[in-house]
Amino acid sequence: MDGLRHRAVDLAFALAWTLVRRLPESTVSWLFRQAADRTYRRNGRGVRRLRGNLAIVCPDATDAELDDLTRAGMRSYLRYWQEAFRLPEWTDAEVVGRVRTVNEKLLRDAHAAGRGVICALPHLANYDHAGAWAGLTGMPVSTVAERLQPESLFDRFIEYRKRLGMEVLPLTGSDQDVTGVLADRLRAGGFVCLVADRDLSERGVPVTFFGQPSRMPVGPAALSLKTGAPLIPATLHYDGPELVITFHDTIEPDTAAEMTQRCADAFAIGIAAHPRDWHMLQRIFLN
Repeated sequence: MDGLRHRAVDLAFALAWTLVRRLPESTVSWLFRQAADRTYRRNGRGVRRLRGNLAIVCPDATDAELDDLTRAGMRSYLRYWQEAFRLPEWTDAEVVGRVRTVNEKLLRDAHAAGRGVICALPHLANYDHAGAWAGLTGMPVSTVAERLQPESLFDRFIEYRKRLGMEVLPLTGSDQDVTGVLADRLRAGGFVCLVADRDLSERGVPVTFFGQPSRMPVGPAALSLKTGAPLIPATLHYDGPELVITFHDTIEPDTAAEMTQRCADAFAIGIAAHPRDWHMLQRIFLN
């Protein structure tokens, strides 16, 4: 039964990747907004989890405000998927032209120093678009991807991100020493981007996040300490048709746990400013 379900999921994604590219963008946007609203009304487990997470991010929100924010959050999440299906068809000029940055000099100066740079991001807006922008502006990205089921779907996402100019290493199930490969890229002056607001390994370090206990992956901090590459948190949000990338202050070397906490603090600033673009439909707070 699982095999049939996995095959159906893979075929659905393959069909979407084909059809969505062929439709006018205005039509696709309307369809994905409708899909987001239907998903919100069904109030399934992911929607309920998103609402619970947003309630912690926005503790003063009324029930009505939280309902509106959750609906907007689902629209933002479906926008990510809409762009995932269409991004490979964008021209280089469109990929770069739809990005606006804040504090970009922090990133460029660190990269110019030649020690490599690590960027840690939360699940905000469209980090694939951010990765494509980085590569087209002179900083090709190396990153890690969670292994999906079915395997054929995981392969599609690996190929998709490769087409956007990224080197993608599987988090699990490979003979490669992922940490070693990333360290080599950094020592060669490369750019490593890691989505780091949710612990997938169950080996994350405790952090306080929006006043609540959570756990986040130690990888970005550990890589920084291992290689000497600076660690810069970044947060993203949508502003109309644009993706806005904000680079936060470089995290100075310390213990890995303290550096991870500082990443969490930077993430919280970006998420609190743009909660609708935080696509966290999973459990992240431990209480």
